[in-house]
Amino acid sequence: MTSFVDFRNVWLAYNDELLAKKQYAVEDISLQVDQGEFIAIVGPSGCGKSTFMKLATGLKMPSQGSILIDGKEVSGPLKITGMAFQAPSLLPWRTTLDNVLLPLEIVEPYRSSFRAKRGEYADKARKLLQSVGLGGYEDKFPWQLSGGMQQRASICRALIHEPKMLLLDEPFGALDAFTREELWCILRDLWTVQKFNVILVTHDLREAVFLADTVYVMSRSPGRMLVQRKIELPRPRELELTYTKEFTDIVLELREHIGVIRKPVGAAA
Repeated sequence: MTSFVDFRNVWLAYNDELLAKKQYAVEDISLQVDQGEFIAIVGPSGCGKSTFMKLATGLKMPSQGSILIDGKEVSGPLKITGMAFQAPSLLPWRTTLDNVLLPLEIVEPYRSSFRAKRGEYADKARKLLQSVGLGGYEDKFPWQLSGGMQQRASICRALIHEPKMLLLDEPFGALDAFTREELWCILRDLWTVQKFNVILVTHDLREAVFLADTVYVMSRSPGRMLVQRKIELPRPRELELTYTKEFTDIVLELREHIGVIRKPVGAAA
């Protein structure tokens, strides 16, 4: 089976000056992600996790190596992806519904038919909002929503154009623990139904183990993929699983890898 995401010996320096000095943000990344697979990337701050995301969306081109997404070499920004970040970044002058519809106003093939099909697209957005518990909030503005509600709307906006891949950069990092776990379950349910590819960047190891099929641990900068850990916990996963020994053993194993990475260079083992 052809991999959906295929990084082959990818190195990236942010500009020609750094390239000349061989100062790379990420180096020698090779990984393959299957169709519909959910991966999480963890590692210390500044290790290159967000740089990896920019490479996966075509916002940055590698200095060396190649990236294939959905069988095609990446040569510029991809239209088949949706993205959500730690800050929901909803437009304050637009209602929840209009925020969710925004990609359809911008991205082809929807853009050219948006005015003619607005009613149909609005129905689709309402169904998506309903599925994440935001039914009845379509006409509210962002400032009338809690942080968790804003993040749900942000995920709906990222999925409205039915992307083949969803990229999530610390999407739940600013939320309280209960809201975060609630959103894990919402994301789990959306992914179970639609089976889009997901790349999740997170500092939360419990989040990574609960949601992902595979967790990658990145080294400190320059970022390399040091560990690939398959999470063979049965699906569908319920929150109760996070309190089992089987689950916490995997979290502790990943924590140990990151602990080793974070040790100052030259420190005794």
